[in-house]
Amino acid sequence: MRIVLFSIITIILAIACQDQKTSSRKNITLDELLVAHPDSIPLLIQKGNQLMDSLDFEQALGFGAKAFRLDSTNIEARVLYAECLIYKPNRTADDIFRAFTMYQNLVKKAPKNVEALVGLANTLVLLNDHEKAFKYINQALRIDKNCRDAYILKGTIYKIDQNFKLAISSYETAVQQDPNYYVTYLLLGSLYEYQENPICIEKYTTAYQLEPKNVEVIYALAFAKEKFGQEAAAQRLYRKMTKVDSTYADGYFHLGYLAQNTYNQPDSAMFYYKKAVKVNPQHIPSYHNMGLLYEDRNDLSNALFSYGKALKIDSTYQLSKDRVKDLRKRI
Repeated sequence: MRIVLFSIITIILAIACQDQKTSSRKNITLDELLVAHPDSIPLLIQKGNQLMDSLDFEQALGFGAKAFRLDSTNIEARVLYAECLIYKPNRTADDIFRAFTMYQNLVKKAPKNVEALVGLANTLVLLNDHEKAFKYINQALRIDKNCRDAYILKGTIYKIDQNFKLAISSYETAVQQDPNYYVTYLLLGSLYEYQENPICIEKYTTAYQLEPKNVEVIYALAFAKEKFGQEAAAQRLYRKMTKVDSTYADGYFHLGYLAQNTYNQPDSAMFYYKKAVKVNPQHIPSYHNMGLLYEDRNDLSNALFSYGKALKIDSTYQLSKDRVKDLRKRI
């Protein structure tokens, strides 16, 4: 839920009055402005909103919390901080209730603030009160019929309620309001993919065109292509993933999976699985598939060792449990 607080030009001009040295520079960035003015509430809010749009919720929380501490009466700071609370990593029930209370108070003080209305609706969805959530969403849309996030939230409610037709319709309406917001295309793609509809590739491709270096976007498109029989294209995308982010284990895993199951290249598969567990020692599927490769070599000792690695991380991982049970009967 983004809100344009000030244009960057306005911010620069305002700060220029305070700092002639800073204002004389051309193409100054928001980060540079924050270094020069770390307690500027408009800048903190601008940065926090920017990070929220990039789905970097953990960093956004720091900027939102600081802006809120500096001025807890600032409506924009309160909206950002409340939003950060419900999207923070490892959020708790207390975070949700705290955000709910903040949004309630904001709506009382500013009943026409669209961001607050949609935020309150969002917390109500998290509290499983869809009827009241729709009430505030529709209130927001009466004020701003082009509110992208209101349509996204409507789509999410319909998705939770398994009404996929209306969910898709709401997400498509959100796209019409903001064709450059890649997240909506991911949401549409996930719905089509869930319905086993290859049109998901088209939606993921649009997201990829907007965010070609976002590993989550690359992964979504690559997996859909793999799922719908475009293995070579998927392989190229997984390779790109590992170049964009060499610590992203799933890229190596899927390269290994394709090598193992599509191209019959067991040595390459083993290489990629080992890369996956090197960057993420908790990557259970890679340990399991390494076990399968060792079984194919009739190396039962190492197969059991690999399955044991997977089960040490998750003792309930059924695939490895079944293989261990079978191998013990053969030893």
